[in-house]
Amino acid sequence: MEDFLMNFVWLQWIGTAFGITQVLLARQNNVNNYIFGIIGILISIWVLYHSKLYADIILHLYYFVMSVYGWLYWKFGKKQEEAPISYSSQKEHLQALGIVAGCFVIMVFWLTRYTNSDVPYWDSVVSAFAWAGMWLMARRKIENWIYLNISNIVAIPLLIYKELYIYAGLTGFLFCVAISGYLKWRKLIQKEQHEQLVHT
Repeated sequence: MEDFLMNFVWLQWIGTAFGITQVLLARQNNVNNYIFGIIGILISIWVLYHSKLYADIILHLYYFVMSVYGWLYWKFGKKQEEAPISYSSQKEHLQALGIVAGCFVIMVFWLTRYTNSDVPYWDSVVSAFAWAGMWLMARRKIENWIYLNISNIVAIPLLIYKELYIYAGLTGFLFCVAISGYLKWRKLIQKEQHEQLVHT
């Protein structure tokens, strides 16, 4: 039993390492970020299953699907060529807000009626913005960093409240990376726009 718990701890650290690598590669606009993300997600699902955190498993299954979709979209886009970083259109803004609202309502309903969660609304806000952020990242939209950071900034006090201080620290780190990622992607968009002007 002790050996299993030790392995369990190591799995958490390994999964976290893959997650950090994924975010750092995403900041660099590297399509291979999704490979590390998928491995980290699968490890996390295994850990969450043994921890009986079933709501988080559903969120991570969504992360898995969006990571596969994101890798394919980044790699090929709609025109069978690599999709560029871009700002969201008005339609995509509305879709992202719709994901936030829909996910929040569904999660609150499920957590309040079918689980013993003592923070259903708080937890639902974290999940809702994370879902929208992942969708925007999969479509290579710069606003993904904003949605993910709203999720992060709400998650930090929640994790502290739950006395999960290591995860709170990790989320704080991811918050800083997301700010850096937004600035990095904005520079890449400006560079691409400048190059297009030069060639026209």
